Amino acid sequence: MSSILQNHYVLAVHDARRSADFYVQMLGFHVVAEPPGWVFVAKDNCMIMLGECPDDLHPSELGCHGYFAYLRVADADSYYDDLKAKGADLLSEIEDKPWKMREFGLRTVDGHRITIGHLLSN
Repeated sequence: MSSILQNHYVLAVHDARRSADFYVQMLGFHVVAEPPGWVFVAKDNCMIMLGECPDDLHPSELGCHGYFAYLRVADADSYYDDLKAKGADLLSEIEDKPWKMREFGLRTVDGHRITIGHLLSN
């Protein structure tokens, strides 16, 4: 079986430009492509493909408690501090979890949820 080389996420959003601005300004991504109806943003080994779907349900209407992505980072504390200073919609304080991760959650401008964390050393 082939190796996985990179994570790509595909999200339906109401306004692709507004969503891309959030990922760029809040999370440190950059725009890598803008095919018709889409904006692709990337940071390091992660790409998020934002598809404009103005008539789709808002993520808050889905009734699901799941998160679309878990971004494992080198230093979750510095990411958390930066996002808090920028006024991000943080869903939880950063904390150590029993599964040996230090993590927190946030909500995007579209209502999608992401967990960001780093591996705790033993």
